[in-house]
Amino acid sequence: MPYSAYAGLHRACWAFLLKLLRRRGYSREDAEDLIQDAFLSLHTYCQRAGRALHGGLPRARRDQSLDQFHSQQHRDRYVEEPVEELLLTDQGPAPDEVMAADQLLERITRALNSVGPRTRDMFLMHRLWGFSYPEIAKQLGVTVSAVERRIARAINAVTTELQQD
Repeated sequence: MPYSAYAGLHRACWAFLLKLLRRRGYSREDAEDLIQDAFLSLHTYCQRAGRALHGGLPRARRDQSLDQFHSQQHRDRYVEEPVEELLLTDQGPAPDEVMAADQLLERITRALNSVGPRTRDMFLMHRLWGFSYPEIAKQLGVTVSAVERRIARAINAVTTELQQD
C-alpha cells in the first residue's frame, strides 16, 4: 500500500480525535497533548496486561480528560470569582461522540486482529510507538522488506474496514 494511503488513515484518526477534543473546549495544543498521552497510556496498559488493542484508547482518552478536569478543579479552588461568573463547560464527550469513537476503534481493532498478532504488533510498533522499519526488523529478527509487507497488509486491512459501510 502506498504511503499516501497510510498517511491519510493516520490523519483521519488524528483529525477525528482532535475534533472531538476541540469541541469539548480544549485548545489545539492541549488536545494534541491529550491524544499523545492517551496513546502512551494505551501502550502502557497493553504492555502490562499483555493484551492486544481493544477498547483502550477511549478509556485512556477519558482518563486523561478526567486528570485534566481534576487538575482544573484544584486550580479553581483558589480563584476568587463568584460562582455565577464562572464559565462551566462539560469536559466529557457527548454520548453520540463516545459511541462513534467506540465503533471506530472496534472496527480498527477488528481489522488489526484479522491480520495476525505479528503483523498487528509491527503496525503498532511503527504507528503508536514510533519505531522505524529498520528498528522493528532488528528487534523482531526479520528483514526490513518483511516489515514493509506486513505493515502494508495492516494498513490495507484497516483501510478496507473503514471504507465499508
